[in-house]
Amino acid sequence: MTGRPLAGGPLAGGTVARGRPREYALVLATAAAGALLVLVSVRQGWARVVTAAPAPLPSATVPVSGQDLVPVAGALAVASLAGLAAVIATRGLARRLVGVFLAVSGALAVLLVSAHVSTAGVLAAARATPVSQAGSATAGGGTGTAAGAVSGASPPGVGAVHVVLVAFPWRPLAVVGGLAVLAAGIVVAWRGPRWPALSSRYSRTGGGDPPPPVADTAALWESLSRGVDPTEQPDQAGRPLGS
Repeated sequence: MTGRPLAGGPLAGGTVARGRPREYALVLATAAAGALLVLVSVRQGWARVVTAAPAPLPSATVPVSGQDLVPVAGALAVASLAGLAAVIATRGLARRLVGVFLAVSGALAVLLVSAHVSTAGVLAAARATPVSQAGSATAGGGTGTAAGAVSGASPPGVGAVHVVLVAFPWRPLAVVGGLAVLAAGIVVAWRGPRWPALSSRYSRTGGGDPPPPVADTAALWESLSRGVDPTEQPDQAGRPLGS
């Protein structure tokens, strides 16, 4: 016979038990990184509206962030971060439901940030900003750094209005973050109930002083009749403490 432990033996079970906290921490870190990536990405400039003015007036530029275009994506990222605290505090079915919530939040964030950004949406978001000087015209444009000029729709005395989509891949980074939250949510819903819960750290697994015995009514009356305080704990010899 060899000295190798059988499959499912004590050593194998110990290895699985040690691996679960690592998996637990890795999934939580992935979800947190993904939510933060979405949150940071939507706060960056995704587009800008440039309004040309006749000389000698300077041109006006209004930046438009992802939060201005898809505010729900940022809210989903914040909700996902709050969901991580719920993963730590729950167990069993409740933790599985939190995992489903994380997966749905990640999927919705991916759909929102990957949707087509129209020039009309950029102009509407620019008009909603306090420093907006963009007109009510619509512009044509594509992805990348392409800009489209407004033809004959600018207010009198104002030049052409251009919508420029920022080339730096903030939107793809937001998609990656949403996918990370989605994947972490699926793992939490699948394997989360097997992970340790927060309350288990404070539960007593054994040892310690046993709870004091509960005396019945007859024993209490008998102790009182003998002049013994029944609330005192007896020592090892069976005598009340302090006697």
